[in-house]
Amino acid sequence: MSTNLWVVVPALNEAENLALVVPRILDALELVDMEGHVVVVDDGSTDKTREVVADLADRHSAVRLLSLGRNMGKATALRRGFDEALLEGAEVVVMMDADGQDDPAELPLLLDRLADGADLVTGARTVRNDRFVKRNTSKLYNAATARLSGAPGKDFNSGFKVMRGEVARNASPMLYGELHRYLTVVAHWLGYRVAEVSVQHHERLHGKTKYGLARFWRGFVDLMTVRFLMTYESRPSHLFSGLGMASMAAGGLALAYLFAEKVAGAEIGGRPLLIAGVVLVLGGLQLVLFGLLAELQVYSRQRERA
Repeated sequence: MSTNLWVVVPALNEAENLALVVPRILDALELVDMEGHVVVVDDGSTDKTREVVADLADRHSAVRLLSLGRNMGKATALRRGFDEALLEGAEVVVMMDADGQDDPAELPLLLDRLADGADLVTGARTVRNDRFVKRNTSKLYNAATARLSGAPGKDFNSGFKVMRGEVARNASPMLYGELHRYLTVVAHWLGYRVAEVSVQHHERLHGKTKYGLARFWRGFVDLMTVRFLMTYESRPSHLFSGLGMASMAAGGLALAYLFAEKVAGAEIGGRPLLIAGVVLVLGGLQLVLFGLLAELQVYSRQRERA
């Protein structure tokens, strides 16, 4: 029995591109020894995306349209696509952008690396066909991601990825907001083997990119979010109680110093250090209590799972 493979293509106003990209994906699927399917997730498009994909689905039984009704973001579109694929028993899940910059003909390269033992394989764009600013900010973003996450790789934000169904299932809960760009990082932190394969990167077929420079600073904020969730999800008090105890220690030292001066006869009533010491102690106490409450929440969740 052949492996069940699903290609998930999130799309927002990509009617012209999808008319070309989907047939290319179908051609590539014929070259692999798998039962291939394509699900296009229409993320609230206002052009002819829905009509184009519906027509393709009528002509090709392997094509399916999933419409979100309104724009909910790429991460949500991917999660819905993953859920649809997994519901249909997908053993291998592929994610690919709809703009034509990824080459479906290179899918066998990623699948071969998956067969060699990797759990998630990224199509790394070693030569980018993008604007100068986008290319160089992307390099900075990828370098920072590798440094802060510890995950191996040079192109984390590539939309061309192949993964085992288990990876898609376990990483799917992290697909919200704009956290889709950290799918490789999430898979790495979950203990899966991640790898990269160099692929060609073509110019966009039609239309303009949906992303501006603002996505890069948002990306670094999202990286901090992912690092926090993956590091402290099961032990939040290590962060909050640690910060709280450090604050209480600093405040305690300040108050001890003022107490010593008070004993020596100095006037301390109106000194800013007194206010700072009290604030540090009380703020630290609140952080410690917050950490304990967070631990209680984690404990309750673990008991419910047991």
